[in-house]
Amino acid sequence: MDIDAQKRKAAACAVEWVKPGMRLGLGTGSTAKHFVELLAERVRAGLDVVCVPTSESTRVDAERLGVPLTTLELTPALDLTVDGADEIAPDLSLIKGGGGALLREKIVAAASARMVVIADESKWVAVLGRFPLPIEVVPFGLAATQRAIEAAAAAAGAPGPLKLRRDKVGHAFVTDGGHWILDANLGRIADPKALADRLSPIPGVVEHGLFVGLATTAILAGPAGIRIVERS
Repeated sequence: MDIDAQKRKAAACAVEWVKPGMRLGLGTGSTAKHFVELLAERVRAGLDVVCVPTSESTRVDAERLGVPLTTLELTPALDLTVDGADEIAPDLSLIKGGGGALLREKIVAAASARMVVIADESKWVAVLGRFPLPIEVVPFGLAATQRAIEAAAAAAGAPGPLKLRRDKVGHAFVTDGGHWILDANLGRIADPKALADRLSPIPGVVEHGLFVGLATTAILAGPAGIRIVERS
């Protein structure tokens, strides 16, 4: 089974957890895209749900497929969010934001009673940090913000260089919220919460891709089948 097939298998498992009348958060990324497609099949078969997308790309996909959408302004409390992740640690701390939607993903996850993460087994790691940590920042004062982030990461025991994310033509990548992203190559984040606590207060940091205490369940698909991990 190739990686994409594993992603779809994890998404298919998550779709089975969706019940009529649920208010759902729809994640962003390649695995979440499978979930939206499979959810749309159930909607066309009569499933009654309403969903909040975490990015413009997910919104476009959901609208094209006929998935009913709402907003957090109209539906501020969600039952379930299903999203992917770039890395998943054993305590279900995550690195997210490889697709650039970390701010909206975190807002939607925090508004949900439950967050289920779907992924192929390659996303499961002993310690977070091999995948660069996305940090969403305002463009103004970038050098000062970057310096503060580097100091915070070093103080949290996870020093490493930062790189401004760029789009395909070499311009600064711009998020749906109009911000930029610094990707931190930290290698190993021994204490994600300590790093998160140091990053959040920095002026200029809009949000970071450490999702700590948000995911309740991980559905992991691999060659041997599905594995479900619950946060203790």
